[in-house]
Amino acid sequence: MKRLISLVTFSMMVSISLAQGLKIKVNPDNVLNLITPLLYGAGMEDVNHEIYGGLYSQCIFGESFEEGVKPEGIVGMSHYNAPIRMDGKDVIQVYSEQTAMLIADGHTFADGWAEVEVRADAISNFNAELLLHVSNPSNGLDNFNGYEIALTNRGVNLSIHRHDYTPLARSTPREISNFEWHKLRAEIKGSTITVWLNGKQILTYQHQDEPLMMGKVGVRSFGSNVSFRNLRVGYDGKSYNIPFKPTNTHLVSGMWEATTYIDSAQPHYALDTNTFTNGKQSQMIENKASTGRVGVNNKGLNRWGIATRKGERFEGEVMLKGSADKVVVALQTDYNVELCRHEIKGIGQEWGKHTFSLRSRGEINDARFVIYIEGKGKIWIDQAMLMRVNKSPYKRLPVRADIAECFKQQGLTMLRYGGSMVNAPDYKFASMRGERSEREPYAGQWYHHSTNGFGIIEFVEFASAMGYELSFAVNINDDPQVMAEMIEYFNGDISTKWGKQRAQDGHPKPYGIKYIEIGNEETLFELNTEAAYDYYIERFNLLSESMLKVDSSLKFIHSAWWRPERPELMRKVFLALDGKADYWDYHPWVDDLNSACSVDRELQRMEKMFKEWNPDTEMRCAIFEENGSSHGVRRMLSHVIVQNAVRRAGDFVLTTCPANALEPYLQNDNGWNQGQIFFTPDKVWGMPPYHAQKLSAEHHQPLLIESTISGRRDHSLDITATRSEKGDEIVLHIVNMAQQPQDIKLDFGSFGNIRKAEKWSIAGNENDINTPDEPTRIVAQKMDVDFLNGDCTLKPYSYTVVVVKK
Repeated sequence: MKRLISLVTFSMMVSISLAQGLKIKVNPDNVLNLITPLLYGAGMEDVNHEIYGGLYSQCIFGESFEEGVKPEGIVGMSHYNAPIRMDGKDVIQVYSEQTAMLIADGHTFADGWAEVEVRADAISNFNAELLLHVSNPSNGLDNFNGYEIALTNRGVNLSIHRHDYTPLARSTPREISNFEWHKLRAEIKGSTITVWLNGKQILTYQHQDEPLMMGKVGVRSFGSNVSFRNLRVGYDGKSYNIPFKPTNTHLVSGMWEATTYIDSAQPHYALDTNTFTNGKQSQMIENKASTGRVGVNNKGLNRWGIATRKGERFEGEVMLKGSADKVVVALQTDYNVELCRHEIKGIGQEWGKHTFSLRSRGEINDARFVIYIEGKGKIWIDQAMLMRVNKSPYKRLPVRADIAECFKQQGLTMLRYGGSMVNAPDYKFASMRGERSEREPYAGQWYHHSTNGFGIIEFVEFASAMGYELSFAVNINDDPQVMAEMIEYFNGDISTKWGKQRAQDGHPKPYGIKYIEIGNEETLFELNTEAAYDYYIERFNLLSESMLKVDSSLKFIHSAWWRPERPELMRKVFLALDGKADYWDYHPWVDDLNSACSVDRELQRMEKMFKEWNPDTEMRCAIFEENGSSHGVRRMLSHVIVQNAVRRAGDFVLTTCPANALEPYLQNDNGWNQGQIFFTPDKVWGMPPYHAQKLSAEHHQPLLIESTISGRRDHSLDITATRSEKGDEIVLHIVNMAQQPQDIKLDFGSFGNIRKAEKWSIAGNENDINTPDEPTRIVAQKMDVDFLNGDCTLKPYSYTVVVVKK
């Protein structure tokens, strides 16, 4: 049924005052529109370790030993604020939204120059700084004196710090490519500062207001994932290299730790870039003594530890080469007590894959996985995997069964796999095929050493097994031929090459993939947006056409960023993709209630603009990300408000998917602190938005019906009324945004005598959340029925579901 625009006034957001005598009247006979069955969505991507370290059952974090050494310090430099790590032998990497600063201790000068190469390791905004004339540095945001030359994705900014921050000048705007190295150079002569970028002079500034005349050199990150290498300085006619060299005794990959048993051992550790099987390096361990044990251990994400129960089985594999009588793999406590172990023999001088099984004899939440040699020996290690053996119904899936079960209980009908992770240049489908242990790691948007062990194929397996409608996004620069092969793999008959491969992988029946998104938030960060939109249109056409040749029934979601403030540009994009894209992906910010309330108006505006541009268009909207930075009661209410807006939108909106589907507890890399499901190594629980989604899905009805309000008005309530197809049940979805309870009267019109009535409510203070110790603090509570005579009381900050049956 098409959306009935003329009846929108009946179902607009209801605003009610806190006064007495307010009345909601429902007209069960006036059906306004159908409600999408895909209303109950979630957005999932590998941000904040939703996948790698979360849903993906790989217990080892740092599986391919690609992370550089976690520095105990840097030779000749002072380190302030956020942690740093090595990426290879000579690259410093900052992976944090905090600020990290390194100051070279041995170089103080007046006139001179400094240069460094910088790289942005994410597709979003970044800030990487070269510092000159630094003095009096200490921990804290701007606790130093010095000049800051900052490379951002919009150019170069020059500022001064005197234990504060004052902008001085900036270059002309220019786009700076992410994931590429850029050389930033600055020279000081007296009070004149000149800046070069990639060999071109871009800025000269005369600082006449008490210039800083002398100091040290350094680098700083500011709220960004960035890397630095090749720091050099020149003064007094000489130039100096300032290497980023860790002070560590043991050179161990950053997510692993050295493990030495018995004092007689003589350990030696190194990262070897000359021999490896996956990525660019392997871990070497050596015991030069004839006694003792030398090894490495891994405790999973955040070094939380690996939760294990008595009798639990694990299966694993590891790539090894070298000389040792045997290699032991085991699960241990921190006190070297082994819960289970397996001895690997026959290590050769060439790389070999060795499989093993472990069954735990104990029950702890913080075990560690160890690989070690006994006595004299030297081995190289690469690509280690440790997977839990699940029981039905998740036996075949490479997922944590407890997280999967929490997903199942939520009642989702749509799951989207996408987000900024797909914008990383190396996010390509061809790298996600084949044996998981043989897939190359890649430089991810959210983690620089991301795994391809869980990719699009594993997502489709998971979402299909859960019974969800699904959609996933692909990189706009992926190979059109590979995209065609991808569709053949998922939807092709087993007589085709890739359909046969799917059957060999254990899934003879085609998946029947229907919804494909091309890209994610495209053009959002580009300076020349019109050119960026043109490029996106070109790539969309290229990829969609290649996929349609394999399956003409596919439906495409385009991800050009919605900019209604530039209607002519939006019209250009619409006309270019109308008839080719079925949906336009819209990502509203809904962290606060006012923003959530604006979604209703924006959907109406979007639909109106579409119809003005082409009255016969079939392009619709898909909300594949509701975004924010919280996961408490306020965010819960925002989500229900958006759900109500989508109910009112009828067939114009396919789904609404809050981001993010899950998140590790107390571990957040980038501010997207908005998980619905939270987890630790041994616990999984839902946050308030999760429980609102669950409550809403449990009381879905397919028809939106008329509801009106009488009484004074403010903007504290949002209501929709829904009905069953048979007409024997009505469900109200009511959001009370006020800090006070509200008393209202309900009139169900021609519905007749009420045989059965229920009321469910979720309420709390706006920032209330659930925790591991109180996982059900904010959940749906069945309330006493107080409205058989029409009276209904709503709690403050609450989502209430009212159900009446004939």
